[in-house]
Amino acid sequence: MRKLIYAINITLDGCCEHTKMLSPSELRERTGGSDSEFQQHYIQLLREVDLSIYGRITYQLMVPYWPDIAQSHSETQEENDFADAFEAVPRVVFSRTLQTADEKSRIVRGNLRDEILQLKQSPGGNMLVGGVSLPAQLAELGLIDEYRFVIQPLVSGEGRRLLEGLPQRLHLKLVDSKSFGSGCVALRYVRQ
Repeated sequence: MRKLIYAINITLDGCCEHTKMLSPSELRERTGGSDSEFQQHYIQLLREVDLSIYGRITYQLMVPYWPDIAQSHSETQEENDFADAFEAVPRVVFSRTLQTADEKSRIVRGNLRDEILQLKQSPGGNMLVGGVSLPAQLAELGLIDEYRFVIQPLVSGEGRRLLEGLPQRLHLKLVDSKSFGSGCVALRYVRQ
């Protein structure tokens, strides 16, 4: 059965709003000009999966931004490499309101639980889910197998928190960790 992996960046105080995070230029400043460890972490993660799953909001943050960079290669080498890895993975978007999607994406309007269970049982490699609202629903349903958090060395003091409103506790087991030169720490947990 395919695994569903949830990956997200968060601050030390659990904020997961992308506008509250360290920017790529701030990460480069912390490492003396490169954020390649951080980008390589996510490039490798994208290479480990063969399907990405998003809700409408996260999808619209990612597309057309990353596909455009994959086509133009107009950013740093790390960002161009990430864009290429992002564009290599087909996408499923759960939305009741999104009318159209790009050619690499399929919109799904059905029952979230049933659709994810069907995807998990279909042939293929692991799946990656990103965002905030959709993963919270999937965590509540017990459908996420692995959690990968990159914690940035920053206290935001405000903003939306990771898995807010989850009605039950999640019991996770740490299986891997890695520190980056920027001060970010990647943590990998599996559900117990």
